[in-house]
Amino acid sequence: MAQAVEPASDPVSQKITRAGSQASVSGPADYFTGRVRVDPVWPADKNITASGGLVTFEPGARSAWHTHPAGQQLVVVSGVGLTQEWGKPIQVIQPGDVIWCPPGVKHWHGAASATAMTHLAVTAMVDGKSVTWMEKVTDEQYNAR
Repeated sequence: MAQAVEPASDPVSQKITRAGSQASVSGPADYFTGRVRVDPVWPADKNITASGGLVTFEPGARSAWHTHPAGQQLVVVSGVGLTQEWGKPIQVIQPGDVIWCPPGVKHWHGAASATAMTHLAVTAMVDGKSVTWMEKVTDEQYNAR
């Protein structure tokens, strides 16, 4: 019979964070409109200066306007979503789409009005900061398509 082997404390070894070991959190009402759930995937740390999180927006839910000091990469995993840069038209995003949000570009993202959307957000940090939140997206802005 095989014996269980404890993971090595070797800093070069892989580290496995088991599914379900990190609690989901609700997107704070100060920064989101509607129901939003954030499932942490990994934190920024000394090994990688970008965090990863699965963000699920219920139909009609969206982020507030915001920027990222080092940019953000989004990968749509499921559903249909929307994203918009300040002063530009709303874009529809779907599973498999990859969205690069450049540093300092004001934007928002969220679900379409009738469909939930989940994306993996990979966000780098500058001096411990990954996002600057701004005003909420109004219903008029959200519906301007």
